[in-house]
Amino acid sequence: MATMRQTARLYLRIGRSRIHFLKFILEAYDGMAVLSVVNAGDGLVMVRFAPENIREVVALLSCLACRKNLM
Repeated sequence: MATMRQTARLYLRIGRSRIHFLKFILEAYDGMAVLSVVNAGDGLVMVRFAPENIREVVALLSCLACRKNLM
């Protein structure tokens, strides 16, 4: 029987027009994180990732927020 890995979750509120951009960027980092839309109207998304990737995920999101006015 396969075991499920634990994932960490981070909820973000971003501009609605930026949801697809963030999803595309996260998919480009193969396997680092997965984005799910919680409420598109409010721009609420959930980013799931392996706990050991937290530094990379936070660094990427911080960089995107500063450079692309994502949040």
